[in-house]
Amino acid sequence: MDEVGRGCIAGPLVAAGAILKSQIPNPKLRDSKKLTAKQREEIYQQLVNSEISFVVEFISVEEINQFGIGWANREIFRRLKSKLNAEVYIADGNLKIEGVKSIIKADSKIPEVMAASIVAKVTRDKYMSSLDNKYLWKQNKGYATKKHLELIKIHGASEHHRTRYRPFV
Repeated sequence: MDEVGRGCIAGPLVAAGAILKSQIPNPKLRDSKKLTAKQREEIYQQLVNSEISFVVEFISVEEINQFGIGWANREIFRRLKSKLNAEVYIADGNLKIEGVKSIIKADSKIPEVMAASIVAKVTRDKYMSSLDNKYLWKQNKGYATKKHLELIKIHGASEHHRTRYRPFV
């Protein structure tokens, strides 16, 4: 299992879990952060058309604003675990979640976590790109880029912004 969007100032937290039933469909499989958008999309298409089982989960901006990102990061893996039927549950990171083994850099070491990282990243990027582009979501995906921060000063926060985060607090 792996999540994306933790460091963003807008948009949901998205995580995916993967169970490989056969060989890895692409030898270029790696951590989503080490791939270009085009490479992620190509591998994503191969993954979803393979025999790999995936579950994707979202934690909404409203939940993040209400309970905080730390809670959201743990909760999203709890939700995934309840929907996946695996022998072992591995999450990227350093979290304490009952029944889940956390491994730092698991998204660079474990094929299932690599696959989950790609599915989560492509899913979140597509979601953010589908939003009204007043804040240039297609370019920044909710991260605090210089231009994104300038647009917030011009337009104010939207319903997609995490208002418990800087620059809002």
